[in-house]
Amino acid sequence: MELDVLSIAAHRDDSEITCGGTIIKMVEAGYRVGIVDLTAGETGTRGNATLREKESVKASKVMGIVHRENLYLPDAGVEDTRENKLKIAQKIRELRPRTVILPYWDGRHPDHYTTGRIGYEACFLAGLAKLPLEGRPHRPHKIIYATLYVPSVRPTFVVDITGQFEKKLKAVLCYASQFSAKKDVQNLFPARSDLRERVGSLGRHFGLMIGTRYGEPFVTREIAAVEDIVNMPVKSV
Repeated sequence: MELDVLSIAAHRDDSEITCGGTIIKMVEAGYRVGIVDLTAGETGTRGNATLREKESVKASKVMGIVHRENLYLPDAGVEDTRENKLKIAQKIRELRPRTVILPYWDGRHPDHYTTGRIGYEACFLAGLAKLPLEGRPHRPHKIIYATLYVPSVRPTFVVDITGQFEKKLKAVLCYASQFSAKKDVQNLFPARSDLRERVGSLGRHFGLMIGTRYGEPFVTREIAAVEDIVNMPVKSV
């Protein structure tokens, strides 16, 4: 299987929350999109690995992706090791994505930022012909970082997901185990009734940056090339 876009995330539901609208938009554009989750969520405060797997299957169907799998690294224990990098690199060779979405390399949860760091190195290692990996060497053309979990980061670009917002929300709602029956004072597990407001407020924040209703933010390490400065989107004044 060869993918156009691959999201590599620490936990089931991370891709839905941080870049679900973009994933849906790419699927609607005709691209082959997949997700690799590194952990099963076995140590999470809510739910369990079996339940979250069922939830991820439902969410995948909502988004329309063509591939999803789990590497079963330890939940709350994703580490920066060569073994883990090679496991991810093997999947990159097998799936051969043109674009890879990774979590931003800093943040609150160690699994998130570690996934971003080892994911980048795995993309590099997947292109080395002499490593002990199966398949032909392959490196993605583009690596982008989803920054929604770290909203203080200024994005390199924002994807307009206004047309995909409702479907994104439906995908996130598939993870019923992660919602509280009432408002959570710690702000970690929102009540189902509050989810639209929470997801929507962040989407509105980033959408306003580009003059749309809802958006999802991303960062790239490299500078983007522009061919036509007359037709660049988003007004300056």
